[in-house]
Amino acid sequence: MLTAYITHPLFLKHDMGEDHPECPGRIHAIEDRLISSGLLHFLLQVDAQPASIEELARVHSRAYIDEIHAHAPESGMIHLDGDTTMNPYSLDAALHAAGAAIQAVDLVLSGQAENAFCNIRPPGHHAGRARASGFCIFNNVAVAAAHALEKHGLARVAILDFDVHHGDGTEEIFHDDERVMLCSTFRHPYYPYCGADSSNSHIINVPLPAGTSGDAFRTAVSENWLPALERFQPQMIFISAGFDAHREDDMGGLALRDGDYEWVTEAAKHVAARYADKRIVSVLEGGYALNALGRSAVAHIKALSGL
Repeated sequence: MLTAYITHPLFLKHDMGEDHPECPGRIHAIEDRLISSGLLHFLLQVDAQPASIEELARVHSRAYIDEIHAHAPESGMIHLDGDTTMNPYSLDAALHAAGAAIQAVDLVLSGQAENAFCNIRPPGHHAGRARASGFCIFNNVAVAAAHALEKHGLARVAILDFDVHHGDGTEEIFHDDERVMLCSTFRHPYYPYCGADSSNSHIINVPLPAGTSGDAFRTAVSENWLPALERFQPQMIFISAGFDAHREDDMGGLALRDGDYEWVTEAAKHVAARYADKRIVSVLEGGYALNALGRSAVAHIKALSGL
């Protein structure tokens, strides 16, 4: 099997301040570990291209897209919310992050790759239809899922989100769209303080208490996600790959280990093999303890690639 690896130097230029946890070093943490493991050489390496306004508008309002373009600074920084800042490179980085996810869909559905991982930033799963939030500007995984539905004509896709924070933007965008199943585990109560009571037949939210172990996480996935995915039979799987539920990430408060990310990736591959012709697109979300981020992401990519 061939795994595509999509990234771009622009992701290193989006900088929200010296002490901000969503930092350029996150890209390096993953890529350096891929290089030292020898895995990068076996991946299909692709430079991200920017998403178009029309592609973004499948999930974001035109007024919001126009607002982000209008507020993009030529110098200095502006705040979109209390956590999310733009510098002069942020707009291009955000466009390329969403574009990377779109490219991944095209590569996988054209058969050029079996699956793909997008090493991108800013992340996306908190961005709603008309708002930036939680380090996120455009909702990369939602843009990609909509592209698969609208451009490629798929009827059912699933998004698996194991970030420590609930992907509230993704839920908002697809809450009433039965073509998209969202399966999400997240610490609760915790930012963004929602998701525990908003499930429906295609939104499978599984709140986890602080300190949840990898064993309990695996049980939650096995008892909640997997039966729902068996019923739904997705034609493509997307992963919001946040690695901040790792026990070494002191921003998260859960206790997953590297091997838990390998396990959940293998579980996703099993579903994809049954129903989706093995097609998976994974996009980076959170993960702020750089050593743990690099190890966990490489365990995830290694499982995707089968190497």
